[in-house]
Amino acid sequence: MLKEAGSSIRYALFIFAGLVAYFLILRLFGLHENPWLRLFNGIIVSFGIYSSIKFHKADTDENFSYGSGFRTGLLTGFIATVLFVVFMAIYMYHLDPAFVDTLLDYWRSSYAQGPGILIAILIIEGFASSVVLTLAFMQLFKRSRNIPQAT
Repeated sequence: MLKEAGSSIRYALFIFAGLVAYFLILRLFGLHENPWLRLFNGIIVSFGIYSSIKFHKADTDENFSYGSGFRTGLLTGFIATVLFVVFMAIYMYHLDPAFVDTLLDYWRSSYAQGPGILIAILIIEGFASSVVLTLAFMQLFKRSRNIPQAT
């Protein structure tokens, strides 16, 4: 369990750093309000979770199981999500409150929701993508139980 946590934390920090760097680069060019550019976040998270499971499998070798790989991927994604949500909360509430106003113009007129809805969306989005990506990548890393066929 300790090895899972070690690789999960390491790769979660890489994912977090990648997401923050990407967001700040978008901010630098004034593109951070374009929601379509957030699709690249999925690539960053995908690469991090894949690398975390791959490293864990190489590190544990014969002791690698579906469960341990799944836990590693989930833990990596969840830690990265929590860290990024904390960063975004600090950014939205303290560094650039106008960013929230821009994103929520439509929501406020229709649903009367505040910035908390953005935090909730980030958490749900991050946890859901972590589960889906981990399930997908574990199909690549699990041991095959197929019976070899004679040719």
